Amino acid sequence: MRPSSASVIPAETAAHSGAHRTMMGLPYSLLFYFILKVCDVLAAADNETYTTQPSLTTPPENDTGSLLTSVLVPLLVCFVLILLAGYLLRSRKHRKADVNTSDKKMPNGILEEQEQQTVMLLSSSPTVYKKYFPIPVENLEEEFRIRSADDGKLFREEYNSLQPGSIHGTHEAANKEENKEKNRYPNILPYDQSRVILIPVDGGPCSDYINASYIDGYKERNKFIAAQGPKQETVNDFWRMIWEQKSATIVMLTNLKERKEDKCYQYWPDQGCWIYGNIRVAVEDVVVLVDYTIRKFCIQPVHDGCKAPRLITQLHFTSWPDFGVPFTPIGMLKFLKKVKSVNPVHAGPIVVHCSAGVGRTGTFIVIDAIIDMMNEEKKVNVFDFVSKIRNQRPQMVQTDMQYSFIYQALLEYYLYGDTELDVASLEKHLQALYTPAPHFDKIGLEQEFKKLTSVRIMKENMRTGNLPANMKKARVIQIIPYDFNRVILSMKRGEEYTDYINASFIDGYRQKDYFIATQGPLPHTVEDFWRMVWEWKSHTIVILTELQEREQEKCCQYWPSEGTVTHGEINIEIKSDRLLDTISVRDFIVTSSQEKQTRLVRQFHFHGWPEIGIPAEGKGMIDLIAAVQKQQQQTGNHPIVVHCSAGAGRTGTFIALSNILERVKAEGLLDVFQTIKSLRMQRPHMVQTLEQYEFCYKVVQDYIDIFSDYANFK
Repeated sequence: MRPSSASVIPAETAAHSGAHRTMMGLPYSLLFYFILKVCDVLAAADNETYTTQPSLTTPPENDTGSLLTSVLVPLLVCFVLILLAGYLLRSRKHRKADVNTSDKKMPNGILEEQEQQTVMLLSSSPTVYKKYFPIPVENLEEEFRIRSADDGKLFREEYNSLQPGSIHGTHEAANKEENKEKNRYPNILPYDQSRVILIPVDGGPCSDYINASYIDGYKERNKFIAAQGPKQETVNDFWRMIWEQKSATIVMLTNLKERKEDKCYQYWPDQGCWIYGNIRVAVEDVVVLVDYTIRKFCIQPVHDGCKAPRLITQLHFTSWPDFGVPFTPIGMLKFLKKVKSVNPVHAGPIVVHCSAGVGRTGTFIVIDAIIDMMNEEKKVNVFDFVSKIRNQRPQMVQTDMQYSFIYQALLEYYLYGDTELDVASLEKHLQALYTPAPHFDKIGLEQEFKKLTSVRIMKENMRTGNLPANMKKARVIQIIPYDFNRVILSMKRGEEYTDYINASFIDGYRQKDYFIATQGPLPHTVEDFWRMVWEWKSHTIVILTELQEREQEKCCQYWPSEGTVTHGEINIEIKSDRLLDTISVRDFIVTSSQEKQTRLVRQFHFHGWPEIGIPAEGKGMIDLIAAVQKQQQQTGNHPIVVHCSAGAGRTGTFIALSNILERVKAEGLLDVFQTIKSLRMQRPHMVQTLEQYEFCYKVVQDYIDIFSDYANFK
């Protein structure tokens, strides 16, 4: 049965109420009661037939037990069979849906229960009543471990103990007939006591309504406005709210479409300006980064030109997967810090929205508030804060997975803190890193690197690489790709395992999957290497190893020294080979005999990196990164294939430096620690040694010295 419109919530919600499970639309308890009654009737009939059986002389028409057995019982049995058949058919559909869900590939997040557009609301009162006390920050890691056990059983328990909303809250304004169409979802409605009230337009009695609620921060009253994603019919109201509330920052936590479903109407122009009701919105600037996009707008009332225009910053987090939660909270914490830094001190509430304005919106607001609590009180009290904001807007934080993600983000912040620096403070930071830490023999740099080695290698996510047929393709068996971001090749007809190569997609500074980190090809994987280059349209290869080092093969020569070589259906012809300082630049004409197409691929072979140790100076690496960036700009920014021998140490260091220097250029900021930590979440052992880690800092310092005005690469 499809739930009525009064009992459905948006796709960000998952059903958690096991106490109301049904079969064929009937509660299990009612069905079991009915079956027991059938059994009672059968028993009664059976008892009557055998204990009060009439004598042989009794006329047949007086045999009431036989009549009951032959007529009523078959009818009851047929009814039960119909119910069971319906149940089996329904179960089969559910099993099929489960298989389809598990088959989905999710490269950027953790799978949650498949969300549906319409699902049951949480029950009006929790099934378990417990008191949850604040957690001292020093106990947070242990508490997180305990709650995460048994597939997060205790997190679910804690989450299910929350009241879904205020028992005294009313929705009179939201339920008015004139306002119903303004609600994206019919049962995610603002409370009358905390809703944002607009200035009525032309005396319209319902023109003061928008589906948005004031939400308190840690100690700041009405720090946020939690809103639904604007509908086409409510865009004008949304911009009216921004102007009237003097808001300067919009936080958007959904994409416009997810899984072909409309989640939010695009309420801003892509370029130029547009008028929404009485508000003119002009685009000033757009910056696209790997996890989020920053848009700046200038807004001003059309019919009141005497009012000064205002600058509005929209921060659009694009890395929240279609369902579930982000794979790691690193991007969200970086995003939150950016929101805090751009919001002016005396501005109005920060407007936060996803689709319904409760799930991801609530998650973001709670993380912000509890970090403030951690800094001031040295404790964490997620349960109480979620309870508090649910009294201001119902269903804030919609799933137990979002709830546990809050804890994950808080733990990440507690363990690693804020490691971001501006370039002006790098020298001072390096001096601190080279000073021995109190009560420790190791200097700060070693302590910092040691934290990196605690990043767990998720062996359970390496099933494909650990298949016997694929282990033979690994140069170093400890360094294989994770399943969620491995590079997938087209399968050769009739040949198993031919979709596998030991290679991982790695995010760049501005673009997801900007790099492919891979090992130096083995003789029997050269064809796979060129298939990968061709199929993923790569125009750039970076090699950071010599073919032989210390009399050991580190990489098979996969290119011709002269003329042409063929690997499978790919032909490679060398066109030029020139040496520029420590870099050999080779141009290849690559042709697919199957597709009858040709492509220029340029290889940058860096000769200045010994197998043991690091390059003698940082300028060569800066020059290499600059050359690669220039090549990318000319060829369309398809993935850069980067490899050393195993595809982790030197490869990770090159990718880390590329991302770090890009950020230094764009923002004047750097975060060596978190950049490398993020890489290790994408491929094991990226940046393998303390020397390589220290080298990252050295190259950044050299870059700042060379380009003291932070100019672009030349």
